[in-house]
Amino acid sequence: MSEAVNNAYAEAIGAVARAEGQASTVERELVAVASAITGSDELRTTLGDTKIPAARRIQIVEDLLGGNAAPATVSIVSLIVANGRVGDLEAIAKAVLNRGAAARGEEVAEVRSAVALNDDQIERLAAALKAKLHRDVTIRNIVDPSVLGGIITQVGETLLDGSVRTRMTQLREAF
Repeated sequence: MSEAVNNAYAEAIGAVARAEGQASTVERELVAVASAITGSDELRTTLGDTKIPAARRIQIVEDLLGGNAAPATVSIVSLIVANGRVGDLEAIAKAVLNRGAAARGEEVAEVRSAVALNDDQIERLAAALKAKLHRDVTIRNIVDPSVLGGIITQVGETLLDGSVRTRMTQLREAF
């Protein structure tokens, strides 16, 4: 899908989330859901299979997210899945997060980790990045098993690599 269509979805999603007073919640949950779906071949294939009736794919989304996500997030993900855009979910989530952060005067920090960070870890990391970079940041956590341990953070052109792999490489090179 084109970037223009992703941005149109992002603009509409942001407007709905702001109208319901849940912009931050929807941004955070949408990024987490997109990461989970993208990271699961079975889920991505099932939700993206347009041969499966849209009602059934929506039911899967509701079963997975119901009670675990805000109703607005469930509705948004259901709409994207029903429209056959599950392959674009991650790009749409990223666009929603970028627009929300820009509206708040923040930058987006993409944080790659082997496992999902919890809310406390995200808050502490955002505070640490703010202190280091002297700007407010919104965290976009990307689960990437290749990281092994630690985190890799990118804010704009700034890359902060605190991964175990990089530290091991640095140790090898030091000796």
